[in-house]
Amino acid sequence: MMMDIALARELRGLVSDDGRVIPANMIEKKYLSDALARMTGSAEALVFPVSTAETSALMDYAYRRDIPVTARSAGTNLTGSTVPLTGGLVLDFSRMNRLLEIDAETFCATVEPGILLGEFQQTLEAQGLFYPPDPGEKTSAIGGNIATNAGGMRAVKYGVTRDYVRGLEIVKADGSVLNLGGKTVKDASGLSLKNLIVGSEGTLALITKCILKILPLPRESKGALAAFPSLEAGIAAVNPLLKSDPTAIEFLERDIVALGEKYTELSFPLPGRAAYLLLAYHGNSKNEIQERLHLAREICENAGAEDFLVIEDAAAFDRVWQIRGCIVKAVEAFSEQEPLDIVVPINRLSFFINFVHNVERESGLRMVSFGHAGDGNVHLCVIRGGRSAEEWERVLKEVMPLLYRTAAAIGGLVSGEHGIGIAKQRYFLENTAAQNIALMRQIKAVFDPKNLLNPGKSYHNLLS
Repeated sequence: MMMDIALARELRGLVSDDGRVIPANMIEKKYLSDALARMTGSAEALVFPVSTAETSALMDYAYRRDIPVTARSAGTNLTGSTVPLTGGLVLDFSRMNRLLEIDAETFCATVEPGILLGEFQQTLEAQGLFYPPDPGEKTSAIGGNIATNAGGMRAVKYGVTRDYVRGLEIVKADGSVLNLGGKTVKDASGLSLKNLIVGSEGTLALITKCILKILPLPRESKGALAAFPSLEAGIAAVNPLLKSDPTAIEFLERDIVALGEKYTELSFPLPGRAAYLLLAYHGNSKNEIQERLHLAREICENAGAEDFLVIEDAAAFDRVWQIRGCIVKAVEAFSEQEPLDIVVPINRLSFFINFVHNVERESGLRMVSFGHAGDGNVHLCVIRGGRSAEEWERVLKEVMPLLYRTAAAIGGLVSGEHGIGIAKQRYFLENTAAQNIALMRQIKAVFDPKNLLNPGKSYHNLLS
């Protein structure tokens, strides 16, 4: 306890407000875990930096004393990336949440890492501007989105977070500050250090400023819902639907929709169908969108759709997307789950979904599917139900490796957008070439030679 008090006293000398340093015995559990709160770590202190200068001073202090540091912000991570495995400091960037600049001339916005995605998007849209990355959790922070290269529902048309990061200000493990990239559209000037940081889950450096690409707000938008007699029938329509230039193509099974309805107390259109494709379109004119919807209807009907509903009312469309966006939370409210976000080539999506259904039938383990059909990102909720802890662990040990190995065999990857963290580390290491992992660890050794930043996560386990 005396050590904790002394540490807290020294840390308070590095920040401008004593109240932003929390000693070990006063740290709330949520700051030691992730959104699922099933894994909890420990820390000697929790600090809320509010500037690059403070972050630099804190990292310099930690580096000289070999103190591990785990970064976090909104705490919406699902894989344990924000769990401090080895003690040390937790730096929470939620108070570095300012929108610093909107530069309409270069179509760039500069923000701090703690700004929330939904608030940032709303501010831009009020000015006729648009930030396309659209992960389901709108209360996530931009820094966390960058750390996991978050994708979301509009990735099929607009791409993922990496495609919108123009520049980053980072603090390395030793406290030094680097600026990577900038407001330019192109950059062929040496290695792209910026892109190493995107998706690194806080293992290489801490992000303190982000320069993001923004777009003009689309003039028109509209959505549609196609109902199918089976998920396989709906998936068969996905590849042809890409010709209609959709903003999003989401697939959902009835079971998962029912959980979303119960959680939100909202009603989904076309009730009682086995499976759905939820479509969204952006365009510059109503005629343009109508043409795309007409093509989409034709494609879906040819694939066996039982109904095709154009959702004319914007509020109704928002309600549908609200149900879609809350699914992970809805499942978690019903039962403990193991959430997966495997990504496969889009031409193997139907094969993988069929495989999942076969595994579900053979194992007796309930698995509900939804996700981003347009980019092959399959979200699976593997549901515990009434199983004992021992039975749950046994079944997961049998089924999870099988799912990941099969995805890898058809060219898929362990995670499309949630990241690896702790929860998926075993499967990532098992299904990734050893030389790739070795190179990742060598890169970390250059950025963080003492292995202080988020140790034990993703490619860097504690034994490496």
